[in-house]
Amino acid sequence: MTISPVPVTPRELPPPLPADRIAELNRPDGSLHTPRTHRWNDLELDLPPGVFKPGLTSAMVADRVLSGEIETRGRRYLAMGCGVGIEVIAAGLRGAAHTWAVDVHPASVETAVRHHRRFAGGDACTGVVADLLDGLPEGLGIDVVTFNPPAVSVPVADDPDVVRNVCQGVALLERFFAQLAGRDVLAPGAEVFVIASNTADLPGLVTAAQRNGFDTELALRHDWGDGVLTHLFRFTGCPR
Repeated sequence: MTISPVPVTPRELPPPLPADRIAELNRPDGSLHTPRTHRWNDLELDLPPGVFKPGLTSAMVADRVLSGEIETRGRRYLAMGCGVGIEVIAAGLRGAAHTWAVDVHPASVETAVRHHRRFAGGDACTGVVADLLDGLPEGLGIDVVTFNPPAVSVPVADDPDVVRNVCQGVALLERFFAQLAGRDVLAPGAEVFVIASNTADLPGLVTAAQRNGFDTELALRHDWGDGVLTHLFRFTGCPR
Protein backbone atom coordinates (compact mmCIF):
# COMPACT_ATOMS: atom_id res chain seq x y z
CA MET A 1 0.00 0.00 0.00
CA THR A 2 1.37 3.42 -0.91
CA ILE A 3 0.28 7.01 -0.83
CA SER A 4 0.27 9.16 -3.96
CA PRO A 5 1.52 12.65 -3.12
CA VAL A 6 0.88 15.58 -5.44
CA PRO A 7 2.93 18.81 -5.66
CA VAL A 8 1.60 21.71 -3.61
CA THR A 9 2.54 25.38 -3.22
CA PRO A 10 1.99 27.73 -0.25
CA ARG A 11 -0.71 29.71 -2.07
CA GLU A 12 -2.82 26.55 -2.45
CA LEU A 13 -3.02 26.05 1.33
CA PRO A 14 -5.61 27.51 3.72
CA PRO A 15 -4.63 30.27 6.16
CA PRO A 16 -4.84 29.65 9.90
CA LEU A 17 -8.25 29.59 11.51
CA PRO A 18 -9.24 32.59 13.70
CA ALA A 19 -7.21 32.78 16.88
CA ASP A 20 -10.18 32.26 19.22
CA ARG A 21 -11.20 29.12 17.31
CA ILE A 22 -7.63 27.77 17.47
CA ALA A 23 -7.50 28.37 21.23
CA GLU A 24 -10.87 26.65 21.66
CA LEU A 25 -9.76 23.57 19.72
CA ASN A 26 -6.49 23.25 21.65
CA ARG A 27 -7.62 24.03 25.19
CA PRO A 28 -5.69 21.78 27.64
CA ASP A 29 -7.78 19.34 29.69
CA GLY A 30 -5.58 19.64 32.77
CA SER A 31 -4.40 16.02 32.81
CA LEU A 32 -0.89 16.42 31.38
CA HIS A 33 0.84 16.30 34.76
CA THR A 34 -0.92 13.12 35.92
CA PRO A 35 -0.31 9.42 35.13
CA ARG A 36 -2.68 8.29 32.34
CA THR A 37 -3.17 5.52 29.84
CA HIS A 38 -3.86 5.60 26.12
CA ARG A 39 -5.12 2.92 23.76
CA TRP A 40 -3.84 2.72 20.20
CA ASN A 41 -4.24 -0.24 17.81
CA ASP A 42 -5.58 -2.35 20.73
CA LEU A 43 -2.40 -1.66 22.72
CA GLU A 44 -2.62 -0.16 26.20
CA LEU A 45 0.11 2.46 26.66
CA ASP A 46 1.06 4.22 29.88
CA LEU A 47 1.64 7.97 29.89
CA PRO A 48 3.81 9.23 32.78
CA PRO A 49 3.28 12.83 33.92
CA GLY A 50 4.42 15.29 31.25
CA VAL A 51 4.21 12.80 28.35
CA PHE A 52 1.69 14.11 25.88
CA LYS A 53 -1.34 12.02 24.91
CA PRO A 54 -1.35 11.32 21.15
CA GLY A 55 -4.08 13.09 19.22
CA LEU A 56 -5.85 12.09 16.04
CA THR A 57 -3.05 13.50 13.87
CA SER A 58 -0.44 11.34 15.61
CA ALA A 59 -2.66 8.32 15.06
CA MET A 60 -3.00 9.22 11.38
CA VAL A 61 0.79 9.06 11.03
CA ALA A 62 1.24 5.92 13.15
CA ASP A 63 -1.52 4.11 11.27
CA ARG A 64 0.19 4.87 7.96
CA VAL A 65 3.57 3.74 9.26
CA LEU A 66 2.00 0.48 10.42
CA SER A 67 0.21 -0.08 7.09
CA GLY A 68 3.27 0.76 4.99
CA GLU A 69 1.71 3.80 3.36
CA ILE A 70 4.68 5.55 4.98
CA GLU A 71 7.14 2.74 4.39
CA THR A 72 9.68 1.99 7.10
CA ARG A 73 10.20 -1.74 6.51
CA GLY A 74 13.95 -2.36 6.24
CA ARG A 75 14.61 1.38 6.43
CA ARG A 76 16.21 3.71 8.96
CA TYR A 77 13.46 5.74 10.57
CA LEU A 78 13.45 8.81 12.81
CA ALA A 79 10.37 9.75 14.84
CA MET A 80 10.80 13.44 15.62
CA GLY A 81 8.86 14.50 18.71
CA CYS A 82 8.24 10.85 19.57
CA GLY A 83 6.04 11.46 22.62
CA VAL A 84 4.59 8.22 24.00
CA GLY A 85 5.88 6.39 20.93
CA ILE A 86 2.99 5.13 18.81
CA GLU A 87 4.89 5.89 15.59
CA VAL A 88 7.94 4.17 17.10
CA ILE A 89 5.90 1.07 17.92
CA ALA A 90 4.37 1.09 14.45
CA ALA A 91 7.80 1.21 12.80
CA GLY A 92 9.01 -1.66 14.96
CA LEU A 93 6.00 -3.79 14.12
CA ARG A 94 6.42 -2.92 10.45
CA GLY A 95 10.05 -4.07 10.48
CA ALA A 96 12.12 -0.89 10.38
CA ALA A 97 15.85 -1.59 10.21
CA HIS A 98 16.40 0.85 13.07
CA THR A 99 14.36 3.60 14.71
CA TRP A 100 15.52 6.75 16.45
CA ALA A 101 13.01 8.10 18.99
CA VAL A 102 13.79 11.81 19.37
CA ASP A 103 12.17 14.30 21.73
CA VAL A 104 13.25 17.27 23.81
CA HIS A 105 11.44 15.70 26.80
CA PRO A 106 13.47 12.94 28.53
CA ALA A 107 10.45 11.08 29.95
CA SER A 108 8.90 10.91 26.49
CA VAL A 109 12.05 9.39 24.99
CA GLU A 110 12.28 6.83 27.78
CA THR A 111 8.60 5.95 27.39
CA ALA A 112 8.79 5.61 23.61
CA VAL A 113 11.80 3.28 23.77
CA ARG A 114 10.20 1.21 26.52
CA HIS A 115 7.00 0.86 24.51
CA HIS A 116 8.99 -0.17 21.43
CA ARG A 117 10.72 -2.93 23.39
CA ARG A 118 7.47 -4.08 24.97
CA PHE A 119 5.29 -4.21 21.87
CA ALA A 120 7.72 -4.57 18.95
CA GLY A 121 10.56 -6.42 20.67
CA GLY A 122 14.28 -6.29 20.02
CA ASP A 123 16.76 -3.47 20.47
CA ALA A 124 16.40 -1.73 17.11
CA CYS A 125 15.39 1.56 18.73
CA THR A 126 17.67 4.31 20.00
CA GLY A 127 16.33 7.08 22.20
CA VAL A 128 17.80 10.56 21.78
CA VAL A 129 16.93 13.55 23.99
CA ALA A 130 17.45 16.51 21.69
CA ASP A 131 16.02 19.84 20.59
CA LEU A 132 15.19 18.82 17.01
CA LEU A 133 18.44 17.49 15.50
CA ASP A 134 20.75 18.93 18.17
CA GLY A 135 22.76 16.08 19.66
CA LEU A 136 22.15 13.64 16.82
CA PRO A 137 25.38 12.31 15.31
CA GLU A 138 26.26 13.04 11.71
CA GLY A 139 26.07 10.36 9.06
CA LEU A 140 23.04 8.45 10.33
CA GLY A 141 21.66 7.97 6.83
CA ILE A 142 18.00 8.31 7.86
CA ASP A 143 15.60 7.14 5.14
CA VAL A 144 12.29 8.30 6.65
CA VAL A 145 11.37 11.05 9.12
CA THR A 146 7.94 11.77 10.56
CA PHE A 147 7.04 14.82 12.62
CA ASN A 148 3.77 15.94 14.18
CA PRO A 149 5.11 19.31 15.33
CA PRO A 150 3.75 21.68 17.99
CA ALA A 151 2.95 24.14 15.22
CA VAL A 152 -0.26 25.74 16.53
CA SER A 153 -0.01 29.39 15.58
CA VAL A 154 -1.36 31.07 18.75
CA PRO A 155 -0.59 30.58 22.48
CA VAL A 156 -3.15 28.32 24.16
CA ALA A 157 -1.65 28.12 27.69
CA ASP A 158 1.12 29.44 29.91
CA ASP A 159 2.23 25.97 31.02
CA PRO A 160 5.66 25.40 29.41
CA ASP A 161 4.87 21.71 28.91
CA VAL A 162 1.74 22.60 26.95
CA VAL A 163 3.71 25.14 24.91
CA ARG A 164 6.36 22.50 24.21
CA ASN A 165 3.76 20.08 22.94
CA VAL A 166 1.29 22.37 21.17
CA CYS A 167 2.08 25.94 20.23
CA GLN A 168 5.65 26.71 19.18
CA GLY A 169 4.49 27.85 15.77
CA VAL A 170 6.18 27.84 12.39
CA ALA A 171 9.48 29.15 13.79
CA LEU A 172 10.16 25.62 15.02
CA LEU A 173 9.70 24.30 11.48
CA GLU A 174 12.10 26.93 10.16
CA ARG A 175 14.79 25.49 12.45
CA PHE A 176 13.82 21.92 11.63
CA PHE A 177 14.20 22.28 7.87
CA ALA A 178 17.36 24.39 8.21
CA GLN A 179 18.93 21.64 10.33
CA LEU A 180 17.85 18.89 7.93
CA ALA A 181 19.38 20.83 5.05
CA GLY A 182 22.54 21.81 6.89
CA ARG A 183 23.51 18.56 8.59
CA ASP A 184 24.54 15.14 7.31
CA VAL A 185 21.64 13.16 8.78
CA LEU A 186 19.45 12.11 5.83
CA ALA A 187 20.22 9.39 3.30
CA PRO A 188 19.96 10.14 -0.43
CA GLY A 189 16.31 9.95 -1.46
CA ALA A 190 15.05 10.39 2.09
CA GLU A 191 11.41 11.19 2.76
CA VAL A 192 10.29 13.64 5.46
CA PHE A 193 6.61 13.56 6.46
CA VAL A 194 5.13 16.44 8.47
CA ILE A 195 1.49 16.61 9.55
CA ALA A 196 -0.27 19.81 10.56
CA SER A 197 -3.67 21.45 10.30
CA ASN A 198 -4.92 24.96 9.68
CA THR A 199 -4.56 25.62 13.40
CA ALA A 200 -0.97 26.19 12.21
CA ASP A 201 0.46 28.43 9.51
CA LEU A 202 0.46 25.89 6.68
CA PRO A 203 1.69 28.31 3.99
CA GLY A 204 4.51 29.35 6.33
CA LEU A 205 5.41 25.71 7.02
CA VAL A 206 5.72 24.89 3.32
CA THR A 207 7.59 28.13 2.64
CA ALA A 208 10.13 27.18 5.34
CA ALA A 209 10.71 23.82 3.67
CA GLN A 210 11.06 25.28 0.20
CA ARG A 211 13.35 28.04 1.44
CA ASN A 212 15.69 25.28 2.62
CA GLY A 213 15.64 23.47 -0.70
CA PHE A 214 12.97 20.79 -0.15
CA ASP A 215 10.41 19.74 -2.73
CA THR A 216 6.89 19.69 -1.30
CA GLU A 217 4.02 17.32 -1.95
CA LEU A 218 0.64 16.85 -0.31
CA ALA A 219 0.18 13.21 0.67
CA LEU A 220 -3.17 13.54 2.46
CA ARG A 221 -5.81 16.16 3.22
CA HIS A 222 -8.50 15.37 5.79
CA ASP A 223 -11.54 17.53 6.51
CA TRP A 224 -12.83 16.93 10.05
CA GLY A 225 -16.08 18.76 9.31
CA ASP A 226 -15.54 21.44 11.95
CA GLY A 227 -13.35 23.81 9.98
CA VAL A 228 -10.13 21.92 10.75
CA LEU A 229 -8.23 20.71 7.68
CA THR A 230 -5.34 18.35 8.38
CA HIS A 231 -2.53 18.09 5.82
CA LEU A 232 0.14 15.40 5.62
CA PHE A 233 3.11 16.72 3.63
CA ARG A 234 5.95 14.75 2.04
CA PHE A 235 9.25 16.60 1.62
CA THR A 236 12.05 15.26 -0.55
CA GLY A 237 15.13 16.47 -2.39
CA CYS A 238 17.28 17.41 0.59
CA PRO A 239 19.88 19.84 -0.81
CA ARG A 240 22.74 17.84 0.73
